[in-house]
Amino acid sequence: MTTARRLTTLAATAVVPLAVLGVFFLLPVSGMVGRGFVQHGHLDLGGVLDVLRRPEIARAVWFTVWTSTLGTVLACALGLPAAYVLHRVAIPGRTWIRAVLVVPFVLPTVVVGVAFELLIGQSGPLAFLGLDGTPGAIVAGLVFFNASVVIRVVGGAWESLDPRPAEAAAALGASPRQVLRDVTLPALRPAVVSAATVVFLFCATAFGIVLTLGGLRYSSVETQIYLLTANLLDLQGAAALSILQLLVVVLLLLAAARARRTPDAAVARSRARLRRLSRHDLPAMAATLVLLLLVVGPIASLVVASLRVDGAWSLDNYRALQTPGSHQALLVPVTDAVVNSLRIAVDATWMSLLLGLAVAAVVTRRSRTRSERRLRTVVDGLFMLPLGVSAVTLGFGFLITLGRPPLDLRDSPLLIPVAQALVALPLVVRVLVPVLAGVDDRLRQAAATLGASPVRALAVVDLPVIWKPLLAAAGFAFACSLGEFGATSFLVRDDRPTLPVVIFRLIGHPGDLNFGMALAGSVVLGGTTALVMLLVERLRVPSVGTL
Repeated sequence: MTTARRLTTLAATAVVPLAVLGVFFLLPVSGMVGRGFVQHGHLDLGGVLDVLRRPEIARAVWFTVWTSTLGTVLACALGLPAAYVLHRVAIPGRTWIRAVLVVPFVLPTVVVGVAFELLIGQSGPLAFLGLDGTPGAIVAGLVFFNASVVIRVVGGAWESLDPRPAEAAAALGASPRQVLRDVTLPALRPAVVSAATVVFLFCATAFGIVLTLGGLRYSSVETQIYLLTANLLDLQGAAALSILQLLVVVLLLLAAARARRTPDAAVARSRARLRRLSRHDLPAMAATLVLLLLVVGPIASLVVASLRVDGAWSLDNYRALQTPGSHQALLVPVTDAVVNSLRIAVDATWMSLLLGLAVAAVVTRRSRTRSERRLRTVVDGLFMLPLGVSAVTLGFGFLITLGRPPLDLRDSPLLIPVAQALVALPLVVRVLVPVLAGVDDRLRQAAATLGASPVRALAVVDLPVIWKPLLAAAGFAFACSLGEFGATSFLVRDDRPTLPVVIFRLIGHPGDLNFGMALAGSVVLGGTTALVMLLVERLRVPSVGTL
């Protein structure tokens, strides 16, 4: 097959995913940004630069930089020892501990905010720490979310390292600390850099954590975009921050891609045996225990508080979910929001799976020329952009670009699922790409030679390999959709809300009943996402969590 024909085939395969990305991501984001850059029919770059000089904008940028940096450092400091313990040391309950620690990655930010407030608030068990309403609470929430990324990315790499170099160094008299410093960490450097880059990206684009734990006192770039868009209608200011955020996202994704291209250490032909626990592992065990307490503590406080009414154990908060709350807090009962969230999550899951599978098939086919390789890299990078672009920008962009003919989708039941599918799409792609890349292309060629159609070849060659990763990707997409709040808060209608939006509204309305319902709803939402992630963990797909 000639180069031109291969490029044409590649473009034809990618045309549908690229069209969806163009209409439902690039168009809304560019529409949002364009509203800010064009004032009274004229391009106003000077006004955008003036926005970036505002004191409140500079404070938001600096707050985002230092909290994201600190959150990344702490997530790595706790995640690296936990990755070692959970992937290289034989300890009781290792699988369950690993599953518990990975759950926070997909927990809804609203649920986490409520849980931390119960733990460190004025009446919480850790109130004496004085973290309530401080940047420390926000950083703790960022670490809570993102340490699991480090565990999955670095732990998977650690699990597949060839143990022979470390064994040789130990045989030559190197201490365990020297082996770690001189052999293991250099071999893990690509995975560590990739994990730290993605963690910083997630910290910098956190929305619900800063909004619920910081309130109006502290503002990040993400929450500042929300304030400028939803409250002040300052589209120029929001556009300037969106462009700044997008540039940072592109740079971080390029850094992560470069780290993944770095030659990895030798991989063992068979998975290395777990080593028995020794005294040298005690510091790593202590760090893992600290991380486990950080994860379990807020969730346990949330569950206990949801079951307490007037100082007694009760299920009244859960029974009240069948009502719209007190003082007309909601238009519909919370149970309706639960059903609506599940329906939307199902739609978002199948959308993201279809798109993710198509993208993964495009970027994993063997590239025979440099131009073909570059084209596949560009396609892969484009579909990673939703990972870090502001969900607020995306949601408001939907309103201003898809709310009039010829694309008037404001009343379409698929509008919110499409937005949530785009948010989950990068995770789906990153789960499927390593698996599809490991399928020998000669098997597909042999199937085609024997007369199998592309669909038949997919069913015979690829499907037996990818069915477990496909289920894992579906679990990630479903859980992410259930907890999505940023874009959904702009698009959802009051008579058809999702559960995260309902929880946020209940928290904002006075009354013990409303707050109790918010706690019960948070437990239902968190429990559902946790159950999904436990099922994903049982699949034991090594690529899950690799970004």
